Amino acid sequence: MPIHVAITRKVRPGKEAEFRESLRRFLGESFSHGGVHGAAMLTSLPDSGEIGILRTFANEAERDAFYNSQRFKDWEAYASTLTEDPVYRQLNGLEAWFRSPGAPPRWKMALATLCGVFPTSLFLTFTVGLFIKDFPIVLRLLITAACMVGLLTWVVMPFVTKVLKKWLHPHR
Repeated sequence: MPIHVAITRKVRPGKEAEFRESLRRFLGESFSHGGVHGAAMLTSLPDSGEIGILRTFANEAERDAFYNSQRFKDWEAYASTLTEDPVYRQLNGLEAWFRSPGAPPRWKMALATLCGVFPTSLFLTFTVGLFIKDFPIVLRLLITAACMVGLLTWVVMPFVTKVLKKWLHPHR
């Protein structure tokens, strides 16, 4: 399964142009590491000074190899002179779709989501639903929604995206 990482860096005042140019070069160079499958720079509101970086790796081993490489360590040392400490966050499930460069078309995301939501809602109706049938409607809906979100995020959608990988991303 591909690994998606979101990095946020706050650029020090007056260093924005230098950081953007050096990041653009580094993103291009990073593809020489075979396990890097994607990299993109995202800018936020003009006055915020924040730059987002999205990276996609073939797997966890490739992610770790990239972040432990001398090339990355050199980049990180240089970038730390231009920015505050970065924030790294691994993206999972649907979150990765909406943040990743080259995300599938929305209609494919909708169908894949339906493939996860429908069986999960059936499962919850015939399991959890039986135990909470006498609860007030608002509480039943809250419990069902909480279970649905948890199952979709950490169990169902990672499985669905793995099964539908070639259909969702036919050109990878």
